Order: sequence, then C-alpha cells, then structure tokens
Amino acid sequence: MEGSRAAAEFDIARIVELAVAMRAELSAMRGGELWLQRSAWPEPLDDAYRALLGRDDARVIVGTIDGVVLGFGAAVLEPLRSGATLGVITDLFVEEGAREVGVGEAIAEELVAFCVERECVGIDAIALPGHRAAKNFFEEQHFTARMLTMHRRLEPDR
Repeated sequence: MEGSRAAAEFDIARIVELAVAMRAELSAMRGGELWLQRSAWPEPLDDAYRALLGRDDARVIVGTIDGVVLGFGAAVLEPLRSGATLGVITDLFVEEGAREVGVGEAIAEELVAFCVERECVGIDAIALPGHRAAKNFFEEQHFTARMLTMHRRLEPDR
C-alpha cells in the first residue's frame, strides 16, 4: 500500500539516492543542465537535505509502498514582498517503477497540506520543457501554469 510521511534523519541516505537519480533524469532533458546549476540543491546533498529537515519553513516528505521509500518531495516557504507567503515545491521524484500508483500523489498531498497549514497564497512547482509526464502530474494535482520562463542560450564564439 502506498503512503507518505515526514522524512526523518534516518531517511537522508535514501533521499540522496533518489535525488541523484532525479538529477540524472532531469539534467539530460531540455533545460535540465541549467536547472541543475541554478535550482537544484547544492552538493553535498546529504548536508542540503539534512539542513532542510531542520528548517521550520520547509518540509521533506518520503513516499512509500509497503514501508519502502520509493520517492520524496520537498517544499519551502518563500516570503513575498507583500508579506504573504508562497509555497515552492523544490523536489518531487518517484522511482520509475513506482510511478502512476499513487506515491507521487501522496507526496504532493502532504506538501500541499504543509503549504495550506502555513497559509500560503499559492504553491509553485516546476516542470522542464518537454517533460510531459511532470506537467500532466502537476495538472492532475490542480496546478496550472502561471508563467513561462523563456531562455536564450548563448554559445561561445568558435
């Protein structure tokens, strides 16, 4: 049976394994290299995720099937200039073999609940261009696009 729970210190090694897999999958996609350099948590990953566990303005969730951790997600709270708070899902990843069985949905529900509890005005999450499965997943969770980021790659002179 699938489920989710707040991550604990003893989950860090497994979260790092999943984060490495997420980085490998996303960095190969269009926009992935820049995501890795700009938006992904910095190395060493065990320190980054351990720090998130200790933050009051963040939540790390693991997704399980029969108690085995097969996915994870993280959200942070971002203060806005207006004084309101925006929730930002920074990570949401499920191993390929455990996708489409409810693990990602259980993680997303926990992250949304965290943002609702903290009275966020909304929640942002990213999907790389062309990552149709991620876009569809978030749309099924009632997310809609609010902004498209356009990028022009500059190649060095050759």
